[in-house]
Amino acid sequence: MTDPTTQAGATAPAPRTGDERTGGVSERNIGLLGDRKKARLDELARATADNGGISLFRDALQRLRRNPVAIVGAIIVGLFILVAVFAPLIAPHDPAQEFDALTKNLTVENIPGATDGHPLGSDPLGRDFLSRLIYGSRQTLFVGVLATLIGLSLGVLLGAIAGAFGGWVDVVLMRLTDVMLALPSLLLAITLVAMASRSSQWTVIFAVAIVSVPIFARLLRGSMLAQRESDHVLAARALGVKERNIVLRHMLPNSLTAVIVQATLTFAVAILDAAALSFLGLGDPDINRAEWGLMLGVDGVHYFEARPELAYYPALAIIVVALGFTLLGEAMRDAIDPKNRR
Repeated sequence: MTDPTTQAGATAPAPRTGDERTGGVSERNIGLLGDRKKARLDELARATADNGGISLFRDALQRLRRNPVAIVGAIIVGLFILVAVFAPLIAPHDPAQEFDALTKNLTVENIPGATDGHPLGSDPLGRDFLSRLIYGSRQTLFVGVLATLIGLSLGVLLGAIAGAFGGWVDVVLMRLTDVMLALPSLLLAITLVAMASRSSQWTVIFAVAIVSVPIFARLLRGSMLAQRESDHVLAARALGVKERNIVLRHMLPNSLTAVIVQATLTFAVAILDAAALSFLGLGDPDINRAEWGLMLGVDGVHYFEARPELAYYPALAIIVVALGFTLLGEAMRDAIDPKNRR
């Protein structure tokens, strides 16, 4: 008869080795893997230190330099700004001056074309059309910059308040922006200008600015809500930093990048909206002030059969400048997007 103790000893499992306890990887191998990982991390750290590190701004700038779309947009925007700033030096004549050589044979059916000293001919009042086109860039830049800055300031203020406080404040402000976004931007701008007792250059600026406010507000509010639960914000709260300082020093600066990029795209929309209002006769009533939308609406449409160039040149200028800001803004948005990094 077999001894029970002998049978139990024969069938008892052998002690598990270190490789079996760790799934085939010994403690020594784990230590080797950890050393290799640490060495690789040290190597990457040294390489980053040798290169001085790459900031978000520097990385985005390098990506923009390699992007042909960004280069084309930057060239268009740069030329537009240069022409607008140095218009008095570039324009061959005073844009409000009427010339005898142009008014001598001027009629409704006969508007002089290119002549000596006037490469693009005359406008319907005998003024140099090229000079008015160049000065029109100044007016377009002025309206676009002010409208974008005002809309950006108000949108950042509303978005920061909604993102910082949340709760019923966020609900009320976002419902107001939803109402504004539900209306087409041009229709809302026309409504705002029509409410003014008298249309002027400033009514156009404020109307276009108000239209862009909900875009900035929504974008900043979404960015700030994403920042509320980020690690650096939670760490600041744990250290007892005041909520005001958290909003102003941590949440707001880290949320403004996308808003600034959006401002570039909004600038293109502001130019189109301002030109559309002037085209419809709701812009600046001063016919002596050169502005592309006004030139397109007053001169181009009314005298299209006599001289279609009066409509072609302002329309082409508006399209090219808006395209330049759009290309640059889209390239900037792609450059700062973490999902597009390699």
